[in-house]
Amino acid sequence: MASAQFELSDPPRDAISAIKFAPTASRLLVASWDKNVYLYHTAQSGGELLQTFEHRAPVLDVCFGAGDEDAYTTGLDWDVRHLNLSTGAQTVFSSHTAGVKSLAYSPQHHILISASWDSTLHIHHPSAPSTPAASITLPSKPFSISLTATKLVVAMASRALHIYDLSSLASAASSLPSTDDPAAAAIPVEVEPWQRRESSLKFMTRAIACMPNDAGYASSSIEGRVAVEWFDPSPESQARKYAFKCHRQADEQGIDVVYPVNALAFHPVHGTFASGGGDGFVALWDGVAKRRIRQYQRYASSVSAVAFSGDGKYLAVAVSPGFEDGREEVGEGVIKVFIRELSDTEAKGKGAK
Repeated sequence: MASAQFELSDPPRDAISAIKFAPTASRLLVASWDKNVYLYHTAQSGGELLQTFEHRAPVLDVCFGAGDEDAYTTGLDWDVRHLNLSTGAQTVFSSHTAGVKSLAYSPQHHILISASWDSTLHIHHPSAPSTPAASITLPSKPFSISLTATKLVVAMASRALHIYDLSSLASAASSLPSTDDPAAAAIPVEVEPWQRRESSLKFMTRAIACMPNDAGYASSSIEGRVAVEWFDPSPESQARKYAFKCHRQADEQGIDVVYPVNALAFHPVHGTFASGGGDGFVALWDGVAKRRIRQYQRYASSVSAVAFSGDGKYLAVAVSPGFEDGREEVGEGVIKVFIRELSDTEAKGKGAK
């Protein structure tokens, strides 16, 4: 079966910061700099905008919670919010002291993790709203986070990278005393990382994504590179890590123009991954075999986010200006979200050469 692609109607009005599929349903959340979160039904061509949720400031990240009706948002208002998709009710879980770049929910440990430019992580227990968030101080400003079933990976400034054991984070958060104050400040706790690493990439990390089999992760930089690494600290496993150039296009003089790799996402079934770049391309990669599986046609603008559906049958692609061309205005009709239906073998690895 050949893949088919359609564009969602009623897209956001400003740059897209994040897109996430629901765990089981064909729903998609889109976070935007226009201060809104959009909920779409993606089962039919063109999709359907179900609801828009207004925020006080640009929204930088969004994720689903334990079910398809629970979502969490965060952004430049410094707050971490629960969003009831059925009623539209918003509840502030905690507040940082700077913008909050990333969110991740662990269904295995029932915790919500936020990473802020105030150089802290907040660990929340959504099922225990009377328990305040736990706050963990980071050595540098976090740029991206990603989860496996057992680990949290935090990519930070100065090429710093921390890997945390999720059960340790959950235990630290659950040990805090309850409070009747819904606006209670997060309580500092100390949790040592399971591993501290230095990024394999020489330039600023733009995105990080963990392998679905809990074996490792991929990270990308502003300098058109992706690195693939494994958690196992043994010398044999660490010898497998590598980095490669991508999302580079030759100009009219034949000189490579280097674009940031803005987005990474692993396929939940095949374990391959997609990358989206400032060059407007989306590529699929087999990280184990070190091979590119395919590259799709070029989109009209920078690819800002990518996401696979929970069953791996769909790939969502957010297209919005990354201002790589130096222009600061957002043109009419440039912001788009595409849903690509994948064939059974489209994202399957090809094996080693």
